[in-house]
Amino acid sequence: MESSSSSSSSSLIISPRKLRTDLYSYSYEQDSNSPLVISVLASLIERTMARNQRISKNSPRGTLSRNQRIGVFDCRETPDMTIQSYLERIFRYTRAGPSVYVVAYVYIDRFCQINPGFRISASNVHRLLITTIMIASKYVEDMNYRNSYYARVGGLTTNEMNELEVDFLFLMGFKLHVNVSVFESYCSHLEREVSIGGGYQIERTLRCAEEIKSKQIVERRYNRIARVTL
Repeated sequence: MESSSSSSSSSLIISPRKLRTDLYSYSYEQDSNSPLVISVLASLIERTMARNQRISKNSPRGTLSRNQRIGVFDCRETPDMTIQSYLERIFRYTRAGPSVYVVAYVYIDRFCQINPGFRISASNVHRLLITTIMIASKYVEDMNYRNSYYARVGGLTTNEMNELEVDFLFLMGFKLHVNVSVFESYCSHLEREVSIGGGYQIERTLRCAEEIKSKQIVERRYNRIARVTL
């Protein structure tokens, strides 16, 4: 699976200008393609998996994933779907905005730091992605789908999805807050994946999302007041 996914990602050329435009002005109504950040994130995870595979080959058996709760992300059968395809499927059915994938990336990195015995692999990456994206969406977006819907999108049962969410939260120590500076640093890392020193600012995505949210709240309050006065 790794070789096929790596070849597909390497054949996709992403312009830094396109990535910036995509993250600044992505429109669900006008754009039918997945946000470009998905391809960047897929590439990052693929390389992490390749590095972890090399490490596991040189490590004594049984030294990793000693915590049984970390093993909840392991699949009995590895899904026959590349990371790129899996992320595109999640986007196609949830329409989660680009900032959601950045926050999910923060959660994945934070999770690995808090749980050093965990290594992203082909057997756990799909469950880890659907879990972090679902939780990130709840953190970023105002409206979200139910866990049962995310379960169907990710190829899980509702009970499995609920269990993954609870275990992830406890293994993270409920450290889900992502401030602007942290968001910016991870955006900068994603930017370097596209073009080293390009200077394109993905971090504005979060600020734009917050501005849109505040405007929507004001509009809702205005509409409520208008209905009351009428």
